[in-house]
Amino acid sequence: MKPKYSVKLKDIVKEQELTVVHASKDFSEARIYTADVNRPALQLTGFYNYFDPKRIQAMGRVESTYLESLSDSKRLHALEEFMRFDIAALIICHGMQPFAECVAMAEKYDRNLFMTQEDTSTFMADLISSLRSSLAPRTTCHGVLVEVHGEGLLITGDSGIGKSETALELIKRGHRLIADDAVEIRRVSRDTIVGTAPELIRYYMELRGIGVIDVRHIYGIGSVKPETNIDMVVNFELWNDEKAYDRLGLNTEYCELLGVKVPCVTIPVRQGRNLAVILELAAMNNRQKNMGYNAAQTLADKHDEIIDQAEKE
Repeated sequence: MKPKYSVKLKDIVKEQELTVVHASKDFSEARIYTADVNRPALQLTGFYNYFDPKRIQAMGRVESTYLESLSDSKRLHALEEFMRFDIAALIICHGMQPFAECVAMAEKYDRNLFMTQEDTSTFMADLISSLRSSLAPRTTCHGVLVEVHGEGLLITGDSGIGKSETALELIKRGHRLIADDAVEIRRVSRDTIVGTAPELIRYYMELRGIGVIDVRHIYGIGSVKPETNIDMVVNFELWNDEKAYDRLGLNTEYCELLGVKVPCVTIPVRQGRNLAVILELAAMNNRQKNMGYNAAQTLADKHDEIIDQAEKE
């Protein structure tokens, strides 16, 4: 069973600015399914246990120096054994010219062979980061994603509760829209999730009574952003007089998105509340907490200090 997500090899070649030495017949349709990258030093010596040919192979100075030390016949044998595997691609780093035997075997077995001017470690780090982002676990949720004061806020709640209207007010106040109605969420690292909009509805908003609008065309390019980290989840719910809402904020609540814990607040909605201002405040308060300052905790500490002094007197 193939992994769920993939990226086209030709897109990697374009993004990494690789020089094509030889492209296979299926190059335009070839896809990469793993973010792992392999340096084939052991394989070139003949050790193929646990070798995964579906990984992109990156050859640096170590592999090149070893091959250079071999006789022509042994070098040809090592490269032919290697190219017999259906490798995804072989990339020669440091701008080194591939050995003639390497080009010959790539042509014989129809393997993808590329070159890059980057050194091996830098290239692999950049490639793995890009692949992890493209192949990251993902899901789609109903909500609105906006960037407010540099914080990515995912607004959730029932349909018709005012998510899009609040986002529109935030846009008018200089903040940016990422996605409306449907938010695609990807986990790009152990503790980082990123949200974006499906391509079809990117930068569009739907407002009841008005219809669909193009935010980028109405408010300008500065009012939108392709993607952003999700730093906080804000859940809108109708005000319930029988429910006790947090009025101090000492304890931070969290929710899980793709296994990542994200701060979560519940905002009760009723007529007259300026939700855009409240979300601006929530974003700034979350940023302060991340920088080590918690206003509620500071107030509580001052209160405890006064009580302690009064008891001593």
